Amino acid sequence: MTHELRIAVATDPGLVREHNEDSVYVRPDLQAVADGMGGHEYGELASAIAVDVLAAWQGDLGPAVTEIARRLDAETPQGTGTTLTAMRWEGLAFQLAHIGDSRAYVLREGELRQISHDHTMVQALVDAGRMTPEEAANHPRRAYVLRALQSGSSHDPDLSWHQAKIEDRYLLCSDGLTDYADIEDVHEILLSTQDGTEAAWQLIALANGNGGPDNITCVITDVVKKKWWQR
Repeated sequence: MTHELRIAVATDPGLVREHNEDSVYVRPDLQAVADGMGGHEYGELASAIAVDVLAAWQGDLGPAVTEIARRLDAETPQGTGTTLTAMRWEGLAFQLAHIGDSRAYVLREGELRQISHDHTMVQALVDAGRMTPEEAANHPRRAYVLRALQSGSSHDPDLSWHQAKIEDRYLLCSDGLTDYADIEDVHEILLSTQDGTEAAWQLIALANGNGGPDNITCVITDVVKKKWWQR
């Protein structure tokens, strides 16, 4: 293998909430962020179930998401749910599984691009041409999720395959970052801060600097070329 993945994680409850309903899981071939819904006790449980399933999972993420939904039905009250954004790697290719309003981005050749699609009310209005992206970013109900993994009413995730390149940088994050930080500022931190761990904590500080009313989780994955003596 001519490349390796360098993975950094940062998570914080933010400045308002006592509990962190986000859960995160990483290993060399899999990174995931889940943002729980349903009140702190049940939200924490839902996101924890999601990463618990992934921690024991090998292979395609579609059946993994089905198993998460089954366990939510069996183990949590109706309405308890979680978002999920996960990347599973096979060489330089990765499978992206996404549902909800957590996000995945790629920084490639200086350009930051979102590779997940929000399952929110405001994004549906943008898709229909009834709202601009700028209006959506400031809408008071921008966090209203239309699709999630939820006890009693789970929806199917978006599943897609992507091809990475050496020197790509990937960001998985909960909406505690993107709802309270300008994407231009996120871009600047990812572009200017080489160390992944430092960049992840700078993103946390960015959201907290804007009031930090929500839990914030960031996973940064750098695709780097192996040195000749590492092969």
